[in-house]
Amino acid sequence: MPKFIFAYHGGKMPETEEEGAQVMAEWMAWFENLGAAVVDGGNPLGPSSTVNSDGSVTCDGGSNPLSGYSLINADSIEQATNLAKGCPILKAEGSVEIAEAMDM
Repeated sequence: MPKFIFAYHGGKMPETEEEGAQVMAEWMAWFENLGAAVVDGGNPLGPSSTVNSDGSVTCDGGSNPLSGYSLINADSIEQATNLAKGCPILKAEGSVEIAEAMDM
């Protein structure tokens, strides 16, 4: 079965401990709903750097840096896209980029 990377971008950080607990509960419920499709729930990501083709390094992550990732099984990119529509990051004004992880 094909695997898809869900690359999370943006999303507001919770402002209180209670809000953080609620957000975590929403993520856990979403992953539970995805069930066996979840290969790797992934992790949030910290600040990033980019090594450019000329060897220079940019330390800002670009205009829309990654904020996390997951690895999901799905039959097609269309199915993966439908699964991503329930992601809690969307409620936090973030987005989910979906790409197939190609087997080599």
